[in-house]
Amino acid sequence: MLEPLLVRHTRRHNQMRTSLCTETLRRLAGLVAVLSLAGCLSPPTLTRAVISYDSAMTDSISKQLLINIARAHHHQPVHFTGVSNIAATFDFRISAGATPALTGDNGKALLPVFGGSVSENPTISIAPIEGEDFTRRLLTPFQETKFTLLLRQGGDIDLLLRLMAKELRVNNHGEDVAYRNSPTDKAGYEMFRKAVLHISAIQDANRLYAESLLFERTWTIPGDSVTAEGFKALEQEYLVSYDPQQKTYRLRKPVSGRILITNYDPNTLPHEERVRLHEEAERRPMNDVSFDIRPGHYGGEWPLKGEFRLRSFNTMLNFLAQSVEEEPEYHVDKDPRTPLFMDNPARTMDLLVQDSSPSNSDLTVQSHGKYYAVNVTGPLARWNREAFKLLYQLFQMTVTEVSRSGVPSITIAK
Repeated sequence: MLEPLLVRHTRRHNQMRTSLCTETLRRLAGLVAVLSLAGCLSPPTLTRAVISYDSAMTDSISKQLLINIARAHHHQPVHFTGVSNIAATFDFRISAGATPALTGDNGKALLPVFGGSVSENPTISIAPIEGEDFTRRLLTPFQETKFTLLLRQGGDIDLLLRLMAKELRVNNHGEDVAYRNSPTDKAGYEMFRKAVLHISAIQDANRLYAESLLFERTWTIPGDSVTAEGFKALEQEYLVSYDPQQKTYRLRKPVSGRILITNYDPNTLPHEERVRLHEEAERRPMNDVSFDIRPGHYGGEWPLKGEFRLRSFNTMLNFLAQSVEEEPEYHVDKDPRTPLFMDNPARTMDLLVQDSSPSNSDLTVQSHGKYYAVNVTGPLARWNREAFKLLYQLFQMTVTEVSRSGVPSITIAK
């Protein structure tokens, strides 16, 4: 009888060791799960936070644009607030423990218990755009380089000019004549619209150029006036050649001049003519965009030469606000010499001003007892969306750096 008892005792001992090992493995698995919980929570939480902040910032700027159009509509001063800093702290907490299994008196197994929590503590600093920053961003006219940048990104030159340009200037018998982009100036407004349509038709046919005028500047200096050190410095900035007969150095430097919008490739022009066109453009302000539509090329049936003078962002907001009611834009037919084109909406951006919130609007703000929204229904929905997107991009292009000190600011801690 001793041997069977010994066998049963050994078998029970082995079962206890197996149960202990199993329980140990369970606890280790629970510990691993607890340690990996933070890694599982961190990436999704961070992704959601970044997307949420991005969406909130975009929505905030878009609503500020509409609110300021409403202010301008009621002849009130515009005001923008910029976010200077966002600092978000995430606190990941992990808890672990063990509890007896619900087995009654039949066993003493322990089950691991673990959990986790995430808390967020964002601090957002906002500063009003005022003082010199207000002047640079909102009151200073746009320069031709920003206009050309948007044009090279595939922007519609018709939409760009109708929103950004305040007037068309052409030379008439030696005298500059200005045609204002304002519906109150009927003759000027219609001439402006027809000229813009003509250039837009050339762009629609993929025959429009917007290139810098490339040419070379040359200088001649006496050979004995250049030292060895000076010669090395010149070679870093210029193309240097020596004339042994004249004993002079000839310096040449490639120059990228002003932007010129044309219906031909400006690089095919003679060097002297490129220099002359650049010098003509140099006498103009930096917020002038020069154009030259010549005969013998696409769209040359109506030759045009002049400049579009760009306006400030504040003037753009006033233009859109006044077009709602006081100075509404209207349809202008093309010149008979203008080729076919794609779009010619009556309004640069169609805005809805209603007593109730528009049902189909993506973005609506309430101001002065009315609801303001961009009209995104009907056949011109795409055009209006592009117009508001351009307005948003132009506002972003005015950003230098939002000051973090020296101006009254508000810090919001959630």
